[in-house]
Amino acid sequence: MGTGPGKGVETEEEGAESSVSSFEEADESKDDNELSTQTSDELDLWEAPKTKIKIDTVRLWLFRCKEPPVSPKTESNSVGEDSEFPGMGGFLTNSRENPVAYSHTTTKHIPEALNISVKSAVFLKGLLVTRVMPSFYIFIILFSLPLNALALVTFTCKIQAKKPAVIFMSHLACVDLLFTLLLPLKIHYQLNASDWVFGEVACRVISAAYYCYMYCSILLMMCMSVDRLLAVAFPVASLTWRSARKATCVCVLVWLLALTGTVPLLSMRQTANIKDVGITCHDVLRHNDPTVLYYVYLFSILSCLYFFLPLVITLVSYFTIIYVLSVKSNRLATSSSSSDNRRRAVIMAIAVLIEFVVCFAPTNGILLNHCVHLAGGNSREGDSSYAAYLVAVCLGSTSVFLDPLLYYYGSSQCRQQIRSVFWSRKAKRAKTAKKTHEMLSLQLHNTKQK
Repeated sequence: MGTGPGKGVETEEEGAESSVSSFEEADESKDDNELSTQTSDELDLWEAPKTKIKIDTVRLWLFRCKEPPVSPKTESNSVGEDSEFPGMGGFLTNSRENPVAYSHTTTKHIPEALNISVKSAVFLKGLLVTRVMPSFYIFIILFSLPLNALALVTFTCKIQAKKPAVIFMSHLACVDLLFTLLLPLKIHYQLNASDWVFGEVACRVISAAYYCYMYCSILLMMCMSVDRLLAVAFPVASLTWRSARKATCVCVLVWLLALTGTVPLLSMRQTANIKDVGITCHDVLRHNDPTVLYYVYLFSILSCLYFFLPLVITLVSYFTIIYVLSVKSNRLATSSSSSDNRRRAVIMAIAVLIEFVVCFAPTNGILLNHCVHLAGGNSREGDSSYAAYLVAVCLGSTSVFLDPLLYYYGSSQCRQQIRSVFWSRKAKRAKTAKKTHEMLSLQLHNTKQK
């Protein structure tokens, strides 16, 4: 009888010891697993399970960039993740503040700094962006500023007869001059290795100003093509339509359309703090941000309504002008001066068409293609098209000094007035010198007679 309970107690004690041993083994196994997990995390911080961490993507305007995984919240004695861990091909762009470890026991929260791929950062700081493009913009300013200022003064002050063509060209010269005055900000930004220092408001203004300049120029050139078509094809019937007042109203409408189309850019954030680059302006756009949809809709509408539709109208107008002038030259036996004028008009039409297509088609074509890819969820084309987009922007900016050259060649009134501006002082000096010489000769002759 004594042995029965004794065996039972012994069995319970053995069971308790076995249970304790199993718990100890489980704890040791758990500790080993935690140590192994911690070691694995320290060796490879970025290989996190896809089911736990959502990787967001961002866009360097036309670049496709990825956001690295964000580590779970750590205690104050944990080591923060290194945001510069290589091999991710993208940079941090979430709005959370990310702890950066300064020691194994303390962390410090710093403001949000977005990251882009190393390839994108190198491109923004490369020779093309920081040296070639600013030099090109400086070249544009050196030619555009005096040419447009002289053209604007000539059209507004020197030419008294305000024909529709003169009004359109004066507004176009004003657009080109205003855009030229904003180019130094763009030059400083790129010479400063894509680091914007003028603030968010200035970035929004210069970003909107470029598109306003481009679409205002396109619409004004379209109006000029229609005006020339009416003057060539319907010289008498169009006199009631081609008045200075109506041309002024059309110019005001063009300004309103261009401003309306680009005002939304003033309400969108354009700057971003990029690690190892600085503050970018109109370069970085988050892929998962709702603003992407606004960009897609906005630039799709602008490209279609403000470029491709005016392009069709301009092409039809100038091809019709060339055809009408060619037919008139073949049918009418006119003087050599009339033939020269028609030939000059044909050359003018061809030159304007070339400028229109070369300066504005690449930018709008790339923008529309990019919007189509964004709408379809395909962003891989961005990496290869961003450099082409920046080159297209530079190419489009050349119209600011090409326009005055076309004015001077195409308008006989403008040529005469510009000649008078350049040679008026010279003529006055020559006239004064001639009078002085005559007076001296007369005095010498009188002296000899005496």
